[in-house]
Amino acid sequence: MSPAPGAAGVPYWRLSGFYLFYFALLGATAPFLAMYFDHLGFASARIGELVAIPMIMRCIAPNLRCIAPNLWGWLGDRTGRRLAIVRFGAICTLACFSLIFVSKTYAWLAMVMALHAFFWHAVLPQFETITLGHLQGQPARYSQIRLWGSIGFILTVVIMGRLYEWWSLDAYPYALVTIMAGIVVSSFWVPNVAPAADARRVAGDGFVRRLLSPGVLAFYVCVALMQVSHGPYYTFLSLHLEHLGYSRGVIGVLWSVGVVAEVLMFLAMSRILGRFSVRRVLTASFVLAAVRWWLLGSFADNLGLLIVAQVMHAATFGSFHAACIHFVQRTFGPGQQGQGQALYAALAGTGGALGALYSGYSWNSLGPGVTFGLASLAALAAAVIMVTRVQDHQS
Repeated sequence: MSPAPGAAGVPYWRLSGFYLFYFALLGATAPFLAMYFDHLGFASARIGELVAIPMIMRCIAPNLRCIAPNLWGWLGDRTGRRLAIVRFGAICTLACFSLIFVSKTYAWLAMVMALHAFFWHAVLPQFETITLGHLQGQPARYSQIRLWGSIGFILTVVIMGRLYEWWSLDAYPYALVTIMAGIVVSSFWVPNVAPAADARRVAGDGFVRRLLSPGVLAFYVCVALMQVSHGPYYTFLSLHLEHLGYSRGVIGVLWSVGVVAEVLMFLAMSRILGRFSVRRVLTASFVLAAVRWWLLGSFADNLGLLIVAQVMHAATFGSFHAACIHFVQRTFGPGQQGQGQALYAALAGTGGALGALYSGYSWNSLGPGVTFGLASLAALAAAVIMVTRVQDHQS
């Protein structure tokens, strides 16, 4: 039986509150950002580029320290002041995004996307490490806390989907600024966690050696491929469904269906990871992702199959993300956790940016079917690499 929330000194609700607001912002951007740029009159290629910019910053933000990698991860590991980095990043995210009210030109929006994302994507890897630090001896409870991020996502997509049936998308930036303010406030509610006694002393020691150990690089390649496969989903799904005749309210509900499935998966992940290896969980996630993208590309006009495809989000994000966090935690020591999480975020950002870019250029020329078909191939490639390059004992 799982411990009750807040048991064993874990600040359950404070950690959960941060995840709720952080992923509420993702719930506001993933379904609606491309729709907002379309509302402003940009072509699909420009939309793909603007959506890709925050994903590119997801790679750069955690990984820019002159010659050595992992600026934010290295600072967190070296100083132990992860919560200060989180709060600083949250404040800068809000300040930079507020510049969107100055102009709506392509160049200005590109700058706003880059600036706010540089800080936004630096926040989560550090907060993941803070959460795992509070869960010392109880790592299986991670999914119980992280599910509140999924709840924040659900609330946002449902509410915003309904609101934009009544209101113009001109109100969209104001909604994002409000959510970003919630991230700032919640970051000051979270208590810090004391770093492991030897964490700062060993920060950086052995990180490259662990990275080059068998199966670890293959894991990170699979992370990148999985995010490449998500490119059409996060960039064009809402526009795809709107063009097929679905209302914005229904589109919001369909996004929430996937995240409800994700929440249920998070609740079950401690038992699943207790029974199956991370390798098997990830392989299943990749295979189901390939099937999901094929369904979305070919049968999105069929509501029943569309719902089935959205339920598969439980695997393509829920089990995938929880298993990845588990892999990183088991692979890297206390003084390397920040860098391990930052590299995970960076490779995910690189893959996501490539996915957004290719889908932006192929959407009009090749069509949704081929674009999602390429996503299926990327997910299948990840499954093959996971099966052939990572062994069960490594995960």
